[in-house]
Amino acid sequence: MMQPLVAVSTDVRQFDNYTWHAAPRQYLEAAIAGAGVFPVLVPSFGDRLDLDSLLDSVDGVMITGSKSNVHPSLYGGDASEANGPYDPDRDATTLPLIRRAIERGVPLLAICRGIQEMNVALGGTLATELQERPGSLDHRAPVSDNQDERFAIRQAVSIKPGTCLAGVFGAGEILVNSVHRQGVGQLGPLLDIEAVAEDGTVEAVSVRDSRAFAVGVQWHPEYWVHSDSVSAKVFQAFGDAVRGHAAARLGIRTAAE
Repeated sequence: MMQPLVAVSTDVRQFDNYTWHAAPRQYLEAAIAGAGVFPVLVPSFGDRLDLDSLLDSVDGVMITGSKSNVHPSLYGGDASEANGPYDPDRDATTLPLIRRAIERGVPLLAICRGIQEMNVALGGTLATELQERPGSLDHRAPVSDNQDERFAIRQAVSIKPGTCLAGVFGAGEILVNSVHRQGVGQLGPLLDIEAVAEDGTVEAVSVRDSRAFAVGVQWHPEYWVHSDSVSAKVFQAFGDAVRGHAAARLGIRTAAE
């Protein structure tokens, strides 16, 4: 089978006197090398995009992480400057794309900001500045100019038995990186918790009774996809789901059949 197409979210950024719609290289590399798919960037033009036409043409959706946060007006939060920066054009694109992909049974992988968008898209809220909560771990990256140090694998996460990710890793603990200051607050009613940190922070979710793989993770598996087996397995599972969707859509029998 040829590389199936996967729609990838984009951030809207201003530099070089242009407005750019872009995604970090690490996510695209992980999509190609880890999942074996062809990443296609989706510009953040909100309701100007025909998402059904897009989903007719791709076999997966990947929502990337970002420095920006989901705008609090979308979940009843406080839109303060301290809770920024924001990217409303991305919000206007990713939230309906997430909902429509789930409705249509298109495999979905949402990472970092992506799991937060997934929760908000499905009726949940976000908790800000997790490090200020009593008893909470500091989930932010270590202060460093070295990206490898910032994205170092250092945090234990417990996978719940009987979940989608338990089928990927087995139940029990895995080690991941942690580069965030906000996370899932009130869980969206259609979501199940897949994994938690030792302080109870939600680290992964899935869509209950989903027609396809639909998982969000708070950590960054894209960063170590070439060298860390846990990170690689996330993308392998997503890639397998994408290929299964492509085969079903094209009427191709897989080797397992």
